[in-house]
Amino acid sequence: MPTTFSHPEPNRRSFLAAGSAASLAAGTMVHSSVAAAAESHDLRLAVIGCGGRGSGAINNSLSINDGVKLVAAADLKMDACTRMVAAMKKAFPDKVAVEEGSLYSGLDAYERVLADPSVDLVLLTTSPGFRPLMLKAAVEAGKHVFAEKPVCVDAAGYRTCLATDELARKNGTAIVTGTQYRRQVNYVAAIEQIRQGAIGDIVNISARYCGGGIWYRARQAGMSDAEYQLTNWMHFIWLSGDQIVEQAVHNIDTFNWVMGTNPISAYGSGGRFTRPDDSEMWDNVSVDYDYPDGRTVSFMCRQIPGTKADVNNLVYGTEGICQIGASNAGSRIFDRKGKKVWEMEGKISDAYRQEHKDLVDSIRAGKPIVELKQTADSSMVAILGRTAAYTGQRVTWDFMTKESQLDLFPKELDWKGTLESSGFAVPGRTKLI
Repeated sequence: MPTTFSHPEPNRRSFLAAGSAASLAAGTMVHSSVAAAAESHDLRLAVIGCGGRGSGAINNSLSINDGVKLVAAADLKMDACTRMVAAMKKAFPDKVAVEEGSLYSGLDAYERVLADPSVDLVLLTTSPGFRPLMLKAAVEAGKHVFAEKPVCVDAAGYRTCLATDELARKNGTAIVTGTQYRRQVNYVAAIEQIRQGAIGDIVNISARYCGGGIWYRARQAGMSDAEYQLTNWMHFIWLSGDQIVEQAVHNIDTFNWVMGTNPISAYGSGGRFTRPDDSEMWDNVSVDYDYPDGRTVSFMCRQIPGTKADVNNLVYGTEGICQIGASNAGSRIFDRKGKKVWEMEGKISDAYRQEHKDLVDSIRAGKPIVELKQTADSSMVAILGRTAAYTGQRVTWDFMTKESQLDLFPKELDWKGTLESSGFAVPGRTKLI
């Protein structure tokens, strides 16, 4: 995936791997899953992408881990770095040691963080389109990684992630991803119940991620195409992957986890009613996934203002139904007569911190967690569903992972440059690539 970057100040592409304080309360403590080994020095952390998710991720890590320090940050714009660092310094004065010259801005800023030999662990929280390239560059630089979900938005990025996962395992480089439900106690327990046969054989899963509208950043006078798209990143598919990839991957990761394998094919539909004219996003997507052994998943996601929210996962078995609710909704199992036979509550705030605790503990124990492939697979399931809906075709897993040439990342990216939008997809006209 060769890409050329040009970055006269202020370059927004500060994070690319070329070729290569909101809610600051600590809350309830979570228990470590790995006994921490003695370390010779504090683990030194850096954040690449200092927006809301970057601020949230570093807050989670600093609040749950001892012996860690924030030492560097990078973002497309310097003011994002300074705001994030100031908030963390106020909340965790003993865990922030950012020296002058350790804040970087521009499209090449991520490179300067990765070139710093004192940085042990990087948190990759930029818009998703950058994730495959930055993951590859971070592992090649010998850094441990926390990477937000999704980890890819196209077939080319998926293949990069698989290769990076292999390299990380070979090099002993940890990669934990932002699929926090994998560490939420009621999710883990519910799936263990299913594995033990509590609902019999899985027949079908119904999953939804439906909510209201989302943010949109209008183009300001003097903005280049590249600056506008990078600022308004959710609305451009090369950066976000659309709602099914960027947001609804949480449900998709959950049902792929329940199934224990990847789907065979997908068939979908959807469209747009309420998006701004220049947005490439759809505002609703529905996909039917076929899994091995005749099992199916019916999935839908929606972002339409004024509509009723529903974020839920229902696993139907031959002997019962398991409901796994999002956020703090908890999990429960009902038998075929509707009687509740099991339930467990869980807090998403604990899960957000636990992923960072597990990451740091695994590094200190000398047993680094590498979970990039599982999140790449879930991201690809989302891409598969989006592709089926966009094209109006039944699309197979084998095609997307072995044959597809879909590569959405611009071949050249200049902060001041032109960058033509491909517009929104239209089934029957959008081609299967």
